[in-house]
Amino acid sequence: MAISISVVLLLSVLAVIFLRNGGLKISHALVCLLLGFYLAGSSIAPTIHSGLTATAEIVGGLRP
Repeated sequence: MAISISVVLLLSVLAVIFLRNGGLKISHALVCLLLGFYLAGSSIAPTIHSGLTATAEIVGGLRP
């Protein structure tokens, strides 16, 4: 668990740095992909899923 959290934090920092620099290269995309896989396996995954589901329901309920 501790190693997983460390990897998630490291990959999160790298993803933020890559996004701030402006260009997204193949290596940057791979870091973001790895971050997604580690987040999916972490204990925060259900919270992220609930937040995304709630956001999708709100957006889906909007009428233009």
